[in-house]
Parts: sequence; C-alpha cells; structure tokens
Amino acid sequence: MTGALEGRAAVITGANQGLGFAIAEAYVAAGAHVLICARDQAKLAGALGELAKTAGPGQKVLGETADVSSATDVARLVARAHAEFPSVQILVNNAGVYGPLGSIEDADWSEWVRALEINLFGSVLMCRALLPHFRQNRYGKIIQLSGGGATNPLPRITAYAASKAAIVRVAESIAEDVREDGIDVNAIAPGALNTRLLDEVLAAGPERVGQGFFSRSTRQKEEGGAPLARAAELAVFLASAASDGITGKLLSAVWDPWRDLPEHREDLDSDVYTLRRIVPKDRGLGWGED
Repeated sequence: MTGALEGRAAVITGANQGLGFAIAEAYVAAGAHVLICARDQAKLAGALGELAKTAGPGQKVLGETADVSSATDVARLVARAHAEFPSVQILVNNAGVYGPLGSIEDADWSEWVRALEINLFGSVLMCRALLPHFRQNRYGKIIQLSGGGATNPLPRITAYAASKAAIVRVAESIAEDVREDGIDVNAIAPGALNTRLLDEVLAAGPERVGQGFFSRSTRQKEEGGAPLARAAELAVFLASAASDGITGKLLSAVWDPWRDLPEHREDLDSDVYTLRRIVPKDRGLGWGED
C-alpha cells in the first residue's frame, strides 16, 4: 500500500524490535510520519537509525523512551507527538510482554500484575491520552495488537492470555463508544511469530510452559512462523483511509481476507470477527435450548 499513509502521523508503542519495528517500517514505507517508543533507550536508538534510512524528504521519524504503564510517561509521549506533528491520526498499541511462565499458583504475583500493567493498562492509558485529540478532529485509527491468548486458552501463560483477551474486548467497547466520532478501533491477531516472546518460551522449557506448547513452539522456530510483514501490512490497511468505517473487529493477519473487507462493509455491521460465546447449537448439538 505504497503512499497509503501519506501525510498521516502515527504513534507506535513497543517499536524498537519485532512486530512493532516491522509495523514502523511499513508505516514509513507507506509515507507516514512516526513517533515510536520503547523502554530500552539503546535499542530504540538503533531502530530509529534503521527507520531513518528509508524515510523520504520531510518525513519525520522520531523516538521517545517511555513505559506505557506509566501515566507520566504516556503524557510526555503524547505531548511530544502533539508538538512534532500538526495532527495525529493513528495509534498502534503494540507494547507487550509474556509475563511469568508456569502454573498460576507458582507464578510471581508481582510479575503477573506487571504483565497486565504493560499489556492492558498501558494500551488503555494510550487510548485515553489520544482519544480527545481524535474526537476533536472527528477522525482517528486505534490498532490493538492481540494474539493467541485472546481466542484460545494458554495454560501456564495466564497473564498474557488474560491481557490479550481483555485488549480485544476493550477495543470492541471503545469502538462502540466512538463510532459516531469517525474513530475506528480494531485488534490484530498477527499469528505465531518468531520474536523474542517465542525465545522466552523456548528458554523456559517444557517444565514451565507445558510439553505440548513447547513442542509447538519448537516446530514454529524451525519452520519460521508467521511472517511479520503480513501483520504489518494489515496494520497499514487499518491505519489507512481504505478501512474507514471498519471498526470493532479482531482480524487475523494470516487467515482473514482483510484486503477484501471494504467490499463487505454492510456485512461487517454485525458480530463477524468479534469475541463471542459458543453455544451447543453452534456445534450441531441438540441440547442447551429451552
């Protein structure tokens, strides 16, 4: 989608490596100004250097060290965005951690809570900080990064799973809140990625994450996993004018025909691509109804 984000400005959290960096690369390639943030200053500087190499004339590529779970850091980050850009149209909430790995009763409670602070509270803080600006301009794009924990149980990775499910429901709820303000809010399931989170699982071993999940992760590492570029392309689509009016959805970068969604806008005014409860009749069972 070359030029799809021309003239737009985006704030991208957790963008010094992995998927966040891939999204930032895709946004710069699509013509956007970007302000990326991360907690690691050295890695952030390296990411900025790489992004700057591909930026066009007049295209701003900026960075700010920030912890999204800190209201003070978030306020500083958003103030920088307002100072640097005439207007901000896009927020990508990518910052996230796995949290403690292992059985729930053995997990370090402070680490468990910390994962929720970063993954869930951090994205909500960012939304709260930028929504007034989006409302004032009657336009905005909020993109939440979800994951397998939103739609499938993740035993022994409970903090991550809980936060990712919550992120999707928060996105759906905010989407309804701001539907009349021209603001689209969606979540991306990027697929099984070979990033630092996978390395954490492999380092933890089968005793902590379970033999089944460890074996699947090992195969994923060997086979390469889902391409980062696919999720980055979906993030560009959801930040562009092509997706205007598509909101409150959880989209799989790998499995869903998201490029064709503009042709099905009327059908999307439903519970398609949302978190919903499965009842017996959904599985062809003849019980469970009055």
